[in-house]
Amino acid sequence: MKAIRVGIAGTGMIGDVHARAARAAGGVITHVTASSAMSARSFADRWDAVAVEPGDLVRQDFDILHICTPNAQHAPLALAALRAGKHVVCEKPLAVSVDEARALRDAVEAGVVDAVPFVYRYHPMARQMADLARGGHLGALHSAHGSYLQDWLLSSEASSWRVDPVLGGPSRAFGDIGVHWFDLFEFSTGERVTRLAARLFRVHDARSGAAVSTEDGASVMFETANGVVGVVMLSQISAGRKNRLRISLEGTERTVDFDQERPETISLGSPGDNRELSRGASGESADSRRLSFLPAGHPQGYQDAFDGFVSDVYAATRGAEPYGLPRFGDGLRAAVLTEAVLRSSEHREWVDVFDDDVRFDLDMLPAKIADDGHPSVPTPAELRK
Repeated sequence: MKAIRVGIAGTGMIGDVHARAARAAGGVITHVTASSAMSARSFADRWDAVAVEPGDLVRQDFDILHICTPNAQHAPLALAALRAGKHVVCEKPLAVSVDEARALRDAVEAGVVDAVPFVYRYHPMARQMADLARGGHLGALHSAHGSYLQDWLLSSEASSWRVDPVLGGPSRAFGDIGVHWFDLFEFSTGERVTRLAARLFRVHDARSGAAVSTEDGASVMFETANGVVGVVMLSQISAGRKNRLRISLEGTERTVDFDQERPETISLGSPGDNRELSRGASGESADSRRLSFLPAGHPQGYQDAFDGFVSDVYAATRGAEPYGLPRFGDGLRAAVLTEAVLRSSEHREWVDVFDDDVRFDLDMLPAKIADDGHPSVPTPAELRK
């Protein structure tokens, strides 16, 4: 079977994660690009690839593009790749607005695979949680709660391109990590959030001497179409919390709890029995077993979840239909939720959240296309202008 040829745009930490997952799935990394020629060459040397200019990337001969750039560059790059007939894996957020995300979803043509790395779905025990919830083993779901907490921006001196709304989009904490929590909730339960009330907060109005307008954290209350109620706390300034996504689903018979920092187990509770279920234990679901690459007792983590996601993407390019593969429609859903959170916090009120099935005029997507028909991908400096 011919190896999938891979292009990667963006060479930061997440670019390396994508590259490792691509290799693990049997892909061959052929072309890379970055915001600087030096970064592109260094990354290309590590992965035995060719470094190219950003505007030349989609002209190259490869099968699938992994987009790992700052958020504002996602839509132009993804649209250019789709127009070139390439499969696309685009980091979340898929785009920095609902209109852009909708346009990208609508640009996907038959035979082209599109995917967004909502990879927490790919922890085997997260799948076990989902199978319990969807299979009715919790009874009737009535509530959910949880958090996603980090501390990498705790100091006022900590900063990155993510705090800049021009590069990262209008929402930081919710747009960056909150969408992961809600994707895992909706995927695991089959529920859809229909109303929410959000409060964004910011502790540091300046970082490294520069004014900041995006949020450090958020609290969100929500309701679903079936009457499930929930509350979530999100923060990038919670001291000692590195990447703690925790979700609890509560039903009329049982409660199940998953903690991403302890991904090998879930907690299952009932009035007469509280248990910790481990990966590989008896009763593990078929979907959980499918994503277990290592024998029980050999811990799997974030990179393994990412490897499982990319393996499913590449299988889809060969005609498979993997269960649970997050697509551009899921990226659009995240954009819809983000916009609702921003609107609710601004107006201090509950707002409705609608499923988005409106088709969109691609000509309205603000992608920069050069006269020769090839994309001219904006650099961070150009985006700030």
